[in-house]
Amino acid sequence: MEKLYYSIGEVAEILGESTSLVRYWSNEFSSHFKLKRSAKGDRKYTAGDIETLKQIHHLVNVDGLTLEGVNKALKNSKRTVEKDVKVLESLKNIRQQLEDIKKSL
Repeated sequence: MEKLYYSIGEVAEILGESTSLVRYWSNEFSSHFKLKRSAKGDRKYTAGDIETLKQIHHLVNVDGLTLEGVNKALKNSKRTVEKDVKVLESLKNIRQQLEDIKKSL
């Protein structure tokens, strides 16, 4: 069962990045998030927020875009980026499955 909200530490772990970078991206691209805060003021991320962060991660690290470029890309072609991220995740899952099969032989 999927959680409703994730902590910044959990999100950083999912992305393989530091919490400070996740916080920075959250601030830099705040118009693309619907962040909630806990009673203590901690950020709470939804699954949709995580998908947006995955898109940002992909645009910065794979496509090599600047922050301005990422912002434009998120505004102009959100569907294309989502598709690329999903394809990349599918390929990673397939690779892991193939490695598991290889180990079991």
